[in-house]
Amino acid sequence: MSFKFTQENLDRIEQETKKYPVRKPAVMAVLYIAQEQNGFISNEVIKEVAEVLGITPEEVLGVVTFYTMYHQKPMGKYHIQVCTNVSCMLVGGYGIWNQLKDKFGIGHLGVTADQKFSLEEVECMGSCGTAPMIAVNEDYYENLSKDKVEKILESLKSSN
Repeated sequence: MSFKFTQENLDRIEQETKKYPVRKPAVMAVLYIAQEQNGFISNEVIKEVAEVLGITPEEVLGVVTFYTMYHQKPMGKYHIQVCTNVSCMLVGGYGIWNQLKDKFGIGHLGVTADQKFSLEEVECMGSCGTAPMIAVNEDYYENLSKDKVEKILESLKSSN
């Protein structure tokens, strides 16, 4: 399976690379664009990003494996990240984590059989003062309780 950027995304990449004196520092933004287009970062995507930026695939892989926002396998339509770091843990983060694991029957980086939900336990997402929190795709939800999480899940189901 090959991967090539769309012309629209190549144009976006050119705009990103213009922000830097060399192309390499745009790797994070280019990976994000690639993940938007492909859904996840495959080996083919890594090779294409490397080629477009003029860097090695190993340099791209180093970024992909360091940051948790890049997925190396397909995730669900709704990718739910649950913070269980200290602040969230102290006010119920693990309770929410366990609630979601039990509800979906999946663990860390698991995907439901219908591909609608995936689950990830993450470290701090920068919301310590409004803990506990989760992210659903790019949307953040803070000051949560188990009941509030259920309402969020219901709203996702009704938006299909």
